[in-house]
Amino acid sequence: MTTAAILPIKRFANAKQRLAASLPADLRRSLAEAMVSDVLRALRRCQAIDQVVVVTAEPIASALATSQGARVVPDPAERGHSEAALLGIAALEDVDRVLLLPGDCPALAPADIEAVLAAAPAAPSVVVVPDRHGSGTNALLLSPPDVITPSFGPDSRARHEGAAAAARVEHVVLTVDAFAMDVDTPEDLATLRDALAAARGTAASTRGLLGRIAPPGR
Repeated sequence: MTTAAILPIKRFANAKQRLAASLPADLRRSLAEAMVSDVLRALRRCQAIDQVVVVTAEPIASALATSQGARVVPDPAERGHSEAALLGIAALEDVDRVLLLPGDCPALAPADIEAVLAAAPAAPSVVVVPDRHGSGTNALLLSPPDVITPSFGPDSRARHEGAAAAARVEHVVLTVDAFAMDVDTPEDLATLRDALAAARGTAASTRGLLGRIAPPGR
């Protein structure tokens, strides 16, 4: 079974706006770059992933993808995460399933990715990996790639489950801690910092950057 991973990445200058009160623009760009580097590294090390597609208009993300052996699909319009995911899916050929994931879950290890793949029922099927609030979607495994249409954003978990039910295909909801640690707010960043402090072996780029940023209150 061939598996592709699709990573939609927005321009780094537009990334992590909700961190603006706690991080200046240059550090937000550096953080976005570091997290993408770590996610790409985890995907490259995961033997169950046959190809990686990065959908982006960000030159640095394109360069990072190329350096990690990933394919780049341009996204000049940047209409959103779901639309970028669809661009990636449309670019695929001869793939049995696709894993859609964000670029801001740097704590991912190959075992986390493999856990999602292993949870998939026989095709046609969908695996939904919620965010830490339980209402969003931080990863979506589609077997085959067009089994449902991705619909990311607020309350997307319910939409993806509903789409699977409407398509009459089996779906699984799987919680994976590393996938739940995406970074949008200062609280998310603090959670990630604490998690990385308690573990070793992942997120080398993000860990190095956070080591140069003083936690709030210091």
